[in-house]
Amino acid sequence: MNYDVIVIGSGPGGYVAAIRASQLGFKTAVVERESLGGICLNWGCIPTKALIKSAQVFEYINHAADYGIKVEGQGVVDFDAVIKRSRGVADGMSKGVQFLMKKNKIDVIYGVGKLKSKGVVEVKGNDGAVSEHQAKHIILATGGRSRELPNLKQDGKKIIGYRQAMTLPKQPKSLVVVGSGAIGIEFAYFYNSIGTQVTVVEFLDNIVPLEDEDVSKQLARSLKKQGINIMTSSTVESVDSSGDLCKVNVKTAKGMEVLEAEVVLSAVGISTNLEGLGLEENGVQVDRGKVIVDDYYRTNVEGVYAIGDIVKGQALAHVASAEGITCVEHIAGLHVEPINYNNVPGCTYCKPEVASVGYTEKQARDAGYEIKVGKFPFSASGRASAAGAKDGFVKVIFDAKYGEFLGAHMIGENVTEMIAEVVAARKLETTGHDIIKTIHPHPTMSEALMEAAADAYGEVIHL
Repeated sequence: MNYDVIVIGSGPGGYVAAIRASQLGFKTAVVERESLGGICLNWGCIPTKALIKSAQVFEYINHAADYGIKVEGQGVVDFDAVIKRSRGVADGMSKGVQFLMKKNKIDVIYGVGKLKSKGVVEVKGNDGAVSEHQAKHIILATGGRSRELPNLKQDGKKIIGYRQAMTLPKQPKSLVVVGSGAIGIEFAYFYNSIGTQVTVVEFLDNIVPLEDEDVSKQLARSLKKQGINIMTSSTVESVDSSGDLCKVNVKTAKGMEVLEAEVVLSAVGISTNLEGLGLEENGVQVDRGKVIVDDYYRTNVEGVYAIGDIVKGQALAHVASAEGITCVEHIAGLHVEPINYNNVPGCTYCKPEVASVGYTEKQARDAGYEIKVGKFPFSASGRASAAGAKDGFVKVIFDAKYGEFLGAHMIGENVTEMIAEVVAARKLETTGHDIIKTIHPHPTMSEALMEAAADAYGEVIHL
């Protein structure tokens, strides 16, 4: 078949790129080896949020008395039903992408795709049959997988990655999570909430190490209060999984410590899916596991593009989607602004939630800015008090000279829904005073952003 655009991979980068290409009049196809929607919809973002929602409902039931509601007896987790619900949500989302493919007249070619030669994609179907398809533009969007450390080889049963963590045959009584990024912390929160004894081991000094230090410390306090054991500045040296329990040898500042757990979850990042793509044979340049691209996702080979986890930038679903749209619109000759990777929001969906965008306080100072910092705790928020969610705060950072909104860092209930206001404000070059003078509805959690901005300028009312 001949196409204008072929996209290899149908995750949030690939399927979004394909839809935008079709909207712009390109004859488009997507090559997918497994399920439409990729890891995000099937094994990542979406099903994990379904698990987390089940954990939150369980917590509500067990803390109903805090809200004046009497519930007879304690809630009981039906682990199989929780997993089944999560898989059902994921399947529904994947079917939704199937509908979008049909609606936009995009051909879906199931199998493993690779660059065969200039303008040619070879697909080995799931039945073993090989076909070739031509396209003027080929977009690589093959994503990533759970990264394996040499001393933490995954066996899929006792030492697992995120994929197995979503479909364990039974709830483990104990779990060691190696790594405290978003994936590790979300699974730690989920399993702890439903009664698993959880320990998080982090190599660096703070958990969620990409976040502002104040947020990292607050999250550590909150998770410890929930019963999660947190070990920072610690390294997993080896795991003995030969017995009934895994023996996890952890090197700490005080020496070696042995942890025992039924299951060890390796959450130390992702590895890119570049193997077997035909990159080397076709001269596509790669550096340290990332395809080298320009601001519009063109590789050094004409007609070949790459987006998502396999290129520079944050390995996040919404980043991949934005890259796919930017790439295709540039191919179509539209005027497109390159993505500003310093204005990409990051979210972690534990309790309390974490959301941030822009510079941390340390990054702003290191960049040479003279800054104003404001902070507003949710303990002073009427809505947070009414909701029984007083943990956390909003922290904002402004350039003292011009009022530029440099960054925002939030920890608390529903802050993942609040961060988009800051992303939009920074895109529109909004200043601190603009935020202060923007009337926020009362009572809401979002008022904390206005109050934090006012705190930065010595005008805060409710502190």
